[in-house]
Amino acid sequence: MPGLQNATVFETVAIWVVLAIAIIGLLYALLLRSQILKADKGTDKMQEVWNAIREGANAYLNRQLKTIVPFIVVLTIVLFFSVYVIPPSAEAAERFQGYDTGTIQIIVGIGRAVAFVMGACFSLAVGQFGMRMAVQGNVRVAAASKHSFNEALKLAYRSGTITGMLTDGLGLLGGTVIFIIFGIASPDVLLGFGFGGTLLALFMRVGGGIYTKAADVGADLVGKVEEGIPEDDPRNAAVIADLVGDNVGDCAGMAADIFESYEVTIVSGLILGCALVGITHDIKWIVFPLLVRGIGVFSSIIGTYSVRGRKKAEDSNAMASINKGFYTSAVICLVSFLLLAIFYMHEWRAFLSVAVGIVLAILLDEVTKYFTDTRYKPVKSIAGAAKSGGAATLILRGLSTGFEVSVWQTLIIAVTILISVLIYWGQDVTFILYGVAMTGIGMLTLTGNNVAMDSFGPISDNANGIGEMAGLDEDQRKIMGDLDSVGNTTKAITKGVAIGSAVIAAVSLFGSFLTDVSNVQVQMGVDSAKTILQSGIRISQPTVFIGALIGASIPWLFSSLIINAVARAASQIVEEVRRQFHIPGLMEGKVKPDYSHAVGICTVSAQKELITLTTISVLTPLVVGLFLGVEALGGALAGVILSGQLLAVFMATSGGAWDNAKKTIEDGAYGGKGSEAHKAAVVGDTVGDPLKDTSGPALNPMIKVINMVSLLAAPILIRYEGSTTLNVILGIIFLAGVAFSILYSKNGGFKKKAESNDVA
Repeated sequence: MPGLQNATVFETVAIWVVLAIAIIGLLYALLLRSQILKADKGTDKMQEVWNAIREGANAYLNRQLKTIVPFIVVLTIVLFFSVYVIPPSAEAAERFQGYDTGTIQIIVGIGRAVAFVMGACFSLAVGQFGMRMAVQGNVRVAAASKHSFNEALKLAYRSGTITGMLTDGLGLLGGTVIFIIFGIASPDVLLGFGFGGTLLALFMRVGGGIYTKAADVGADLVGKVEEGIPEDDPRNAAVIADLVGDNVGDCAGMAADIFESYEVTIVSGLILGCALVGITHDIKWIVFPLLVRGIGVFSSIIGTYSVRGRKKAEDSNAMASINKGFYTSAVICLVSFLLLAIFYMHEWRAFLSVAVGIVLAILLDEVTKYFTDTRYKPVKSIAGAAKSGGAATLILRGLSTGFEVSVWQTLIIAVTILISVLIYWGQDVTFILYGVAMTGIGMLTLTGNNVAMDSFGPISDNANGIGEMAGLDEDQRKIMGDLDSVGNTTKAITKGVAIGSAVIAAVSLFGSFLTDVSNVQVQMGVDSAKTILQSGIRISQPTVFIGALIGASIPWLFSSLIINAVARAASQIVEEVRRQFHIPGLMEGKVKPDYSHAVGICTVSAQKELITLTTISVLTPLVVGLFLGVEALGGALAGVILSGQLLAVFMATSGGAWDNAKKTIEDGAYGGKGSEAHKAAVVGDTVGDPLKDTSGPALNPMIKVINMVSLLAAPILIRYEGSTTLNVILGIIFLAGVAFSILYSKNGGFKKKAESNDVA
């Protein structure tokens, strides 16, 4: 095997076993798909509603694909030629020894470009195929509620598990294949793989988030608050767009988001592992992360398949069943990692590093659950505030909750990173950074379970909506309502994990950034003791501090623009729903609303923002690097990570708490549906919707896009840091691109066009 020089027989066999496990994960997803498709789809009325959701979701994804393909083509070309700017790495020269420099550059360039396309396609496949299966599952879950709670729970969770196993299987497959082919030179190529997945995740998070919350906010404000009708009332013109949005935002967007975190931690782990191979001359440092990931996929298969409830809803606890599957996988992983560390790595540090990551995921789960679950004090106090002071006090209580949980989650992550550092304390700094990367890999070991939990939310929500629109009986609605309530909590939990994983992945990439920059500095003749890896980034330097300030401001700008986009689109939905409510016979149920027009408004609005917001994320780090230098760019990365973490947790948690406070009142507290407390809670939920489902989650891929661009650009910036005129010219061009994108996004485009309902 050419990519595995100096590998032992065990390591060679183990890598092939990892590849086989990745394929088994994908086959497991196909097995679950066949089980889902065999289930009953219910009555003709249920299928009519389901078809409208399915067609809207497919139309949105098809249009999104047309929007982003040109961008992907351009970047593929750029990535191919990026390897010509600097000499091949020492690892690439060793892997392809016997070839001249030009040939090595061509090989690595093709590898990086192909890996970029592969990462983008895998991320797209996870989002698109997973979402389509979620749509297939929602109507079947509604139909299964006629038989038993267990059947409905099992179908909902296994429909979501398909997305989880695609995330696991494709992420592991891509990283393993690249390593098998390129061996110690794989980091050069993996950068393309990680960037492709990260970029597509940003596209899908931004577009899906704007779509889903424009529909949700518009539907709730007019339907619930103004007209006092139920959430999924078929007379509401935006109700189908709302149900479509659950899928394109929470299924497609979240799956792509966690997939790219999964990719990025592999990328950073292997980059740092290769650095350790150079120090220790032992390939185990790059084999270990792949073995850990393989064990994770295997454990997720067992854990997810064990989730099931009891026949009656009152006898079951859906959250307990889901947690049982999660903890089953966690135990399998911990035991396997311990054995791997003892018998292969021959050291305890490797086990502790990944174990800390699993514990981090569990702690973030529990903290998020406490602040967002209807059973605990924070959500109950927010719901109570609606009774005592209306919307104002409810919103204030939710803001307070969001601020508080941001502190606890950040401290947990800080302590986790500190423990990772202490595990390798006294070793070379590369070992310490490797330990942090392994913590990220450990945290995302249970990706299959986490994505299954997230997709469970929109699947249950859609099933509940289909049940209401199709007029199913009270017992079935009770089952679907219970699943929907649990789904709100699982969505909030996985958002907490996604944000935490984004931070750990970004910190891992930051370590890779320092390592890559130092390697190039050594190539250029800098003493290894004076490289950025050894000397660190000096915040006392004014340019570095300026970079940190700029980096810290980017998440706030990004959030401002994306929330503004949601508000603009939601206003159009409000006007459209109000207009249709005045159609003679609609409120009496004699005339059907025009669902397609609301779907079209959301689709067109979401597409407008894709390229501009992505452009800001891609160009901003280049502007900082060109004008202020690589060290200042490092400061900017630190600012982005810290500011983005705090802001994302605040938005995701406060929004989730407002949502479940509304659910608490709808379940009968403080006057129930239609009461003044309920109307106040709907306002709070409406404020929280774009925070928890659009801007908060979109910060995850945005943080990593900035890190990936910086990692790709840093060697080039160092190579040409003396070319002042060229740097200034390029900096001005890129700055103009950022300014144009900001103005375009703030104004929703420069030309006012009639909104189209053509979503084909």
